[in-house]
Amino acid sequence: MPKVLEFGPYILFFWIGENGEPVHIHVAIKRPTEHATKIWLTASGGCILANNGSNIPKRDLSNIMELVALNHGYICQKWQETFQGDISFYC
Repeated sequence: MPKVLEFGPYILFFWIGENGEPVHIHVAIKRPTEHATKIWLTASGGCILANNGSNIPKRDLSNIMELVALNHGYICQKWQETFQGDISFYC
């Protein structure tokens, strides 16, 4: 699974095989897991929590959401490089 960013003990990554979905990123502690937290990126440059499968504490999750929003353009660029297709957004 391609790692996109790191934040403390958390890794933010793409799950290969999801290129048909709108752009999103997964978050897990130290290594990718199947039930990782999922964050949708929005067309307006923000993000929306899809689920917190990694059970990340609220404070850390808030900081991660801010990190995702601040790196929206970078994440979208990496999505295009990884999946070689057009980007669509959840909303």
